[in-house]
Amino acid sequence: MTDFQNVSLPGPTITPISQPFWDSLKQGAFTLQRCNICEGWIFYPRAHCPHCFSQSLRWEEASGRGRLKTWSIVHRPGNPAWQKLAPYAVGVVELEEGPSILTHILSDTHQFDYLQKVKVNMITTGDQPLPFFEVYS
Repeated sequence: MTDFQNVSLPGPTITPISQPFWDSLKQGAFTLQRCNICEGWIFYPRAHCPHCFSQSLRWEEASGRGRLKTWSIVHRPGNPAWQKLAPYAVGVVELEEGPSILTHILSDTHQFDYLQKVKVNMITTGDQPLPFFEVYS
């Protein structure tokens, strides 16, 4: 499996709206926004609910589980910092709560199945934990 912990990678762009998400990862929690009006789950972080357009949102811990909807094996990264980690897998995970997240998929074999179960595994790269996902039974 690729060793993402021992490389210097460009970090995420953290905004005032996404700051609570990144802070929760540093505390070991995987949180998502949730609407106080319609109760819809939200990812990526934003200022309003995409379901009902309310601005009344809260952060809530999510299960960290989902299903792999699609994936790709990256052999030629767009950013040179990722080159020594290639090949690696990225995919879209539909979380149990509903939203989808584009993320790294950890695997030794890069063999996946549609709707395969995955769970979050927070890995620190540089000084920021990132939400990677891995297959589980």
